Formats: sequence, C-alpha cells, structure tokens
Amino acid sequence: MQNFIANQVKKSYETKQAIYENSELMKLIQEVSKVTAEAYKKGQKTLIAGNGGSAADAQHIAGEFVSRFYFDRPGLASIALTTDTSILTAIGNDYGYEKLFSRQVQANGVKGDIFIGISTSGKSKNILKALKECKEKGIVTIGFTGQNGGDMKELCDYCICVPSSETPRIQESHILLGHIICAVVEEEIFGKGFN
Repeated sequence: MQNFIANQVKKSYETKQAIYENSELMKLIQEVSKVTAEAYKKGQKTLIAGNGGSAADAQHIAGEFVSRFYFDRPGLASIALTTDTSILTAIGNDYGYEKLFSRQVQANGVKGDIFIGISTSGKSKNILKALKECKEKGIVTIGFTGQNGGDMKELCDYCICVPSSETPRIQESHILLGHIICAVVEEEIFGKGFN
C-alpha cells in the first residue's frame, strides 16, 4: 500500500512537472489567464461546466471568482452551469442530457463572456454542444482536457491539454489551472499587477 500511495503522489508530481517544462503550454496558460482578466475588466462573466468530478471543479472555480481567492476584493460574476437541480432536470427531461449546458449558454451567455468547458476525455457531448452554442453567440471558449484534447480541441478558442491520459492526474491539474487563472485575474484587476 505504501508503494501505491507513493506512486500516486509521484505521478501527480510528474504531470505537473510536465506542464511546468512545456514552454508552449505555459504560454497558453498565461494567455488564457490574460484573456479571462480582460473579459472581466469589460464587465463580462465566466460560465463553467463539466460532468462528475469536472462539475465539482466548475463549482470550485466559480466559487473562487465570486467569493475571493488570495485576498478580499469585490466579487466577479461566474456561473457554474452544474448547480441548479431544477434547471438541470428540466433541460434533461425536456431536451436530453446532451443539451444540459448549451441551453444554459443560450439563456445566460452574451458575446464577450468566457465559457470554460472541463472534460478529461474531451468527448463529453454536452460540453461539445455548449462549445458550438458559444461559437454562435460570440462567447470565448476555453477547454480544460487531457492529453490529446479529444473533440474539444477543434471547438475551443483555447484548449489546455494536460499531458496525461489518467483521469485523476488530469483532474488534479485542472484545479491547478483554475487556481492559476483565478490568481491572475484577481491580481490583474484588484492587485498591484505583476510588473
């Protein structure tokens, strides 16, 4: 058991090390963070969605924006599209699970908003439909996914592919990405900046 636990920690570390050593991926994370900060400066919001553990990540990231991250400051508009059971069950019942997020994007998203779609496989049908809806509405799309990006890669304006094929390692890195974006946005808008 001790070896198993040590191996899990090692794999998590190695995935993050691979992100750290990939200069193109690091530049992409920086660009996504700045794009999100610029959207907030213009009064836009973020819409965030995922399934299962990725739904929890969507809620976690939205919570950081709305409440606070490193320091006290005004709240930033962010909606996790995974939380309202009446909306989720109505859409699921009336239109099917595949439209769970696209219908909410249609109702709540406006041009210039940011949509963050989270899917470890990059193949979640309800995320793919939401990305297509975003294109029609002029919403900037950011994907958090795994090693090959799946079908999401072609549909996102920015797609951050975590260099792993293991769901736990991908999810651990997704929350790291969310934290980085929150920190940059908070600092860019309310802090002293990075210069």
